[in-house]
Amino acid sequence: MAESTERRNRWIISVFMVLALLAFVGISLAPLLSGLFQGGIPPVANSPTPSASASPTAKKEDLEAQAKGYELVLQREPENQTALRGLLETRLALADVKGAIVPLEKLAKLNPDETLYAVLLAQAKQQTGDREGAAQTYRSVLTTHPGDIQALNGLTSLLLQQNRPESAIALLQDTLKTATQANQVQPNSIDVTSVQVLLGGVYASQKRYDEAIAIYDEAAKTNKQDFRPVYGKAMILKEQGKTEEAKPLFTKAAELAPAKYRDQINQAASAVPGATTPAGTSSTLGTPAAAPASPQPSPAPAAPQK
Repeated sequence: MAESTERRNRWIISVFMVLALLAFVGISLAPLLSGLFQGGIPPVANSPTPSASASPTAKKEDLEAQAKGYELVLQREPENQTALRGLLETRLALADVKGAIVPLEKLAKLNPDETLYAVLLAQAKQQTGDREGAAQTYRSVLTTHPGDIQALNGLTSLLLQQNRPESAIALLQDTLKTATQANQVQPNSIDVTSVQVLLGGVYASQKRYDEAIAIYDEAAKTNKQDFRPVYGKAMILKEQGKTEEAKPLFTKAAELAPAKYRDQINQAASAVPGATTPAGTSSTLGTPAAAPASPQPSPAPAAPQK
């Protein structure tokens, strides 16, 4: 059971990665998808994979044939989750985000406690231009899981895209206000530090640097082993030209961070203020910094995740 859960989670994370890449590079994904799927998405039973030496046309035809096969299975067994995941996988491999919505809707309905399916659905809707549908899906997740950091990050990013920063700030502030009571009812249901880091990113995106630093300081004081608020504050100080003040914070953030984020932090520390870092983050922290327990990409660039 534990292995099955782990494989499913890896699969969901890989789908997040594909959706994020689709948001950035459209349909030019052939060289990237194979690398994402290897070791990330568990193979669907009896599902052939296109030959690596096949031409792009042949690969596309093969994927389309696979999609039709899954559709035939679903005509007989509309709740067959293996077929639904296979159909979702092939449609994403074809860069067909719109076509991925139907299987995602069914998977979300069949797995109401697995909120990542609903968040994936919201992401897909957002990428196809259905912002209202995306917002409703994010909010439906937050109604039952108010601390779901992926839904919070997604809705926050959406609100910023709609030029509604005050709504994004209010969403996160309200979440923090209810955190104590929510965590008493269900321990650890709201990760306060992650929400604070996200709020700090929103403040920074609006150049409300004093408020951003204040929330980062509060988060760092509460959770002394978390590198994210330290990193966030360092980025703001650097953006303000306070490089000497930022240096020790970058060093501390790198010491606290998991090894896989240290290069990104060190590169951000040495980058020119206002430039884009190799990881795609802006030194202004212009988009919210998502912080789930397991790093999962979002369409919006973000600071390193915990």
